[in-house]
Formats: sequence, structure tokens, C-alpha cells
Amino acid sequence: MVDTASYKVAVIGAGPAGLMAAQVLTEAGLKITLFDAKPSAGRKFLQAGKGGLNLTHAEDFTLFTSRYFEAESFLRPALDNFSPDTMRLWAKELGFETFVGSSGKVYPLDKKAAPLLRTWIHKIKANKSEFKMKHRLIAFEDDTWQFETPEGIKKYTFDAVVLALGGASWPQLGATGAWTKILLEKGLQINPLKPANMGFNVKWSPIFREKFAGTPLKNVTLSFTDTHGTLHSQLGELLISDYGVQGSLIYTYSKFLRENIEKKAPTTLYLDLFAHKSEQKLVAQLSAQQGKQSLSAFWKRMGLSGVRASLLREVLSKESLKNPELVAQKLKNFPLKLDSYRPIEEAISTAGGLAFDNLDENLMLKKFPGLFCVGEMLDWEAPTGGYLLTGVMAQGKQAAEGLLKFIHKKKI
Repeated sequence: MVDTASYKVAVIGAGPAGLMAAQVLTEAGLKITLFDAKPSAGRKFLQAGKGGLNLTHAEDFTLFTSRYFEAESFLRPALDNFSPDTMRLWAKELGFETFVGSSGKVYPLDKKAAPLLRTWIHKIKANKSEFKMKHRLIAFEDDTWQFETPEGIKKYTFDAVVLALGGASWPQLGATGAWTKILLEKGLQINPLKPANMGFNVKWSPIFREKFAGTPLKNVTLSFTDTHGTLHSQLGELLISDYGVQGSLIYTYSKFLRENIEKKAPTTLYLDLFAHKSEQKLVAQLSAQQGKQSLSAFWKRMGLSGVRASLLREVLSKESLKNPELVAQKLKNFPLKLDSYRPIEEAISTAGGLAFDNLDENLMLKKFPGLFCVGEMLDWEAPTGGYLLTGVMAQGKQAAEGLLKFIHKKKI
């Protein structure tokens, strides 16, 4: 058997998938080199934590794994090995207790990303690892890897490598998708990268856009039918933006809405703007005596004002706004036409990527023994809510454990 301590291993990509792989490998006694194109590690991890670091989700595990759509069966071994409970234990072992929010999302007590990331990196560095920042992978051949650095091209040789190069969302943080060219030249199957958890374009009127961009629309029910004929409906919150809509309720269904648009654009979804009132109740309130009040003042008395009232003016004429039945119908079934989706550079995450058919059960490339691929560069997606972070870290652990198996099977 090979001497594990003398085995040269690299992890390329210092996001959460790469960091988890590095942690597992160093804890097993390997001396590794961790590369990243940026000056520091975990930049997207920090960005994701700006609104509160959502580590995972506390819902039923079967429901949790279903959030990975078609990739569920392939990712299930990784998730079984690194479940939401395991994620919470991992954070606790780093010294960070967690709590479950009202929505089921799990956060560190302070909800901050930076302290946890610093502790995590310190732990990895203390276990025989070397960090090489500002090293951008440009090519590899056999066991030789080439990087572009501020000092010019540098070459390194390794016995095994974990690639954790990310997708192509938020490229300013390091994940540019440039790796696709490198792997395509190696004859690997890569499905086109697409935005996931992104916003959608809506043709707002200039006055509506100017007045309500940045306004949350809370307690609305979103409904639509996907390309397979399945009806989706969920209560939640979205955000009006200058280009259209975004936010958690939109991100939950961004995969299906993207597929609808790809099949036929534009696509229309429907919003129940008064989810806790029946249409009959609304008709009764709207049919009451208006008296000398203006229409706006009359509406406001029944709780219809602000962004909801203005949305009606986006789809109804002045004359139609006086029709109680028509107004109630639009409030309960407001048509929101999505013209297109936002570009991948603005998306929270990426769909598409390296096809699972390229990989074995340990996330090792079948064509390149000793080369493992993990994280957002693989062809899977999930909504926000802790699923993305759990997914990439679970894969990092799975690949690292697969690499250890590979080492121990290899003959001198």
C-alpha cells in the first residue's frame, strides 16, 4: 500500500465544497495543497451569509432530499452521509451552536458567516495543509497541473485531485465557469450552465417600477403549472425589483419557471394577493357604499393599498377598477407575466454542469482515476433554504472519502 503521508493531493477551489474535502483529507493525515483563483477562501460562503448564514433545513429528511429534483438519487449517498443533522453537529464541533428558525431554516446562533469561516479555515490550516491563493487553473495533463498566478504560469504534480470549481453565478467571487472549456477538451460531457435561484423580468410600467422596486410582497400564494402538467402552489413572499420579481417564493420554483420560459416565453403565473380572504368576502367589501371617498381611500379601508392596489392598476383600466367582481377576481388570481429570466451572472446558483454519467459512486471521473469533482460544477440544482450549502459540503465529504479509498487501494 502507498504511504498516505507522502501522497501528494490537491483541492482546487476553496469554496465550501473544497473546504469540506480539505477538512476530511487533512483529518485523515494527508498533507494537501488547497488552491483558489481569488486572494481569499470562501468568498461566496461569506456573500451567502450576509443576510444570515442559512446552513441547512430542519424539515423531514425525505422532503429535504426531494429538493434536489432529478439529481436526488445521485446525491442521496452524500446526503445520507452528511445530513442536516450532521451539518449541525459539524458546526457545533467548530464551536458554533445552531437554531431552527420559524421557517425551518437552520442558522448559527449569531447568524454570521465570517466567524465560522475563520474557525473552519484555521482548523484546516492546522492539519498539514497549504493554501495557495491567486492560482487560477488553466490546464492539466496526466498528473501535472498548470495555474496562472501573479508571478506567471506555475506547474505542480499531484497523485490525486479534488476539483471544486463552482458554477458560473456571481463570477466576481471566483466561479466563472471557465473550467468547462478545460474539461470539454478532455472529452467529458458537460450540460450547458444556466441560472438557478434567479429573478425574472416583468414589464412593469415606469411609475410602478419607480415607486415599488425593492418592495416585498408578503403573504401571497403563487400558483402555476409546469411543463409536465403539475400544478404548483405555495404561500410565501417575493420581492418587486426594478426588472421584475425575485425573492424566496420565486427561487423555490425558479427551475420550473425557467423550463416554462424555455418551452414558451413569456410564461404566466398567478398570485393570490389576499390569500386569507375568499373572493366572495372581497366582493362583499368592494360592493359596500363608497360614499364621497376616493377609490384609493375606500380600498385602504378594507386593507387594499400600496403595492397590491398598484398591481391592479397594472392590469385593469380605470373603469374596470370600479367593478367589484373583476377587482376581486384579479386580487385572487393576479396574472404575472414573466418575459424571461435574469442572466447567470446575477443568479444565486447554477444549473447544468458536469454530467453525473462522467462520475463513479465516489464522484471520481471514470476517465481519470484519482480526479474527483464536487459541488456546483456538477449538474444539479436546489432552491435556497440551506439545500445548496448542505449539498456542496456533502459532496465534498463524499469525494474526500472516495479519494482516501482510492489511495488505500492503489499499489506501490
